[in-house]
Amino acid sequence: MAQQLIPADDFLKLTLDNPLGLAPFEFTLANGLAVKVWDSGVISFEPAGQTTEDVVLSCGVHGNETAPIEICAAIVQDILAGRLVVNVRLLVLFGNPPAINAGTREITENLNRLFSGHHSKGAGLINAERQRAKALEQYVSQFYQRLPVTESATGNRSLYDLHTAIRGSRFEKFAVYPYLHGKPWRQAEFAFLAACDVYTVLLMQTPASTFSYYASNEHGANSFTIELGKVKPFGQNDMARFAKADSSLRALIYNKPVKSGAFDHNKFNMYQVYRSIIKQTQDFTLHFADDIENFTSYPPGSLLATDGDIEYRVEKEGEALIFPNANVAVGQRAMLMVVPSSVMDNLQ
Repeated sequence: MAQQLIPADDFLKLTLDNPLGLAPFEFTLANGLAVKVWDSGVISFEPAGQTTEDVVLSCGVHGNETAPIEICAAIVQDILAGRLVVNVRLLVLFGNPPAINAGTREITENLNRLFSGHHSKGAGLINAERQRAKALEQYVSQFYQRLPVTESATGNRSLYDLHTAIRGSRFEKFAVYPYLHGKPWRQAEFAFLAACDVYTVLLMQTPASTFSYYASNEHGANSFTIELGKVKPFGQNDMARFAKADSSLRALIYNKPVKSGAFDHNKFNMYQVYRSIIKQTQDFTLHFADDIENFTSYPPGSLLATDGDIEYRVEKEGEALIFPNANVAVGQRAMLMVVPSSVMDNLQ
C-alpha cells in the first residue's frame, strides 16, 4: 500500500512533485503504524501501542537549507520501508516545498518570521509563505491537540526545527532556545543537544515570530531551532558531519535512551541576546567581510553597520554577532548581537 501511495517510499519526491498541495490520504503499515499524509510536506505517524511522546521534526522552512531536508527525507523513507521503528507520535514537516524546488531561501517572504500569527498581520495572507505559515501552525495544533497544555504535558512534547545557516560559524552547530517567559531551561534538552553534537546555545530573551517559539509558547513544547552547519546545495553535504544528530533523532523516534550522558554546563557555550539590530532603510550596510562567521566578536567601538545616518558599534567586551544579513526587508532583523551567558540560575 505504501509503495502505491508513496512511490519508492520517497515522501520528499512526492512533496516536490506536488509543491502546492496534496489531498489527504492515510494507510497502515504491516507493523501497525498508522500513516497520514495531511498535505504536501506534512506526514504523521502513530504507533499501534500507547505512547505519551509527541515529536515534531521540521525542515525546509528555508528551501535552500538542504542537509536537514536530506536527514528528514531519509528518516521518513526508512520508516515507510520498515527499517526504522516508530514508538512515539511523530509529525514530519517539509516547510516550504516551492522554495525547496527553487533552491532558494524563500519565494516571497521569510517563512520563519511569520509564525505566532504574524502571517495575518499587516497586509495579511497575501502570499504563499504567509498561507503556509498559518497552515503549519494549524497542523502542529492538530497534532498536539490530544494533550492539554499543562505542566505535565510539556515534558511529552517536542519540536526540533532543523536548519543550516547562510554563513559559517565559529561553532559549526548551534541551537536557538526560544524565550521561555521565566520558565526554567531543561537539563534533559541540553543533554539531547549534546547527543546531537550541539554544544552552543543561544538563549532568546524576547518573544519571536519563529516556528520554534510558536511551538514553545503556544503548545508548551520543548522546542529549538537547530543550526547544523552551513547552507550547501543538494548532493554537496558531507552527511558524516550530521551523523550524531541523525542517530539521536532516530533514537528519539524509536523512544530509546539517547546516548548523551548527564548535562555538563562546562562543555557548553551559552549566549544570550544583548540587542537586535533592525534594518531601518534601504541604505543599511554591514562593515565587515561577507564571509564573516557567526559568533565573531570585535573590540568595543568597532563599527558593525550603518543605516543612513545611524552607526552601530560594538558596545561591550565579548559582544559577538550572529545571523548578519543586510538583504532582509526594511523593518526586519538584520543582525543579532549576543553575549556570554549561563543557565545555572534557572535550570530544571
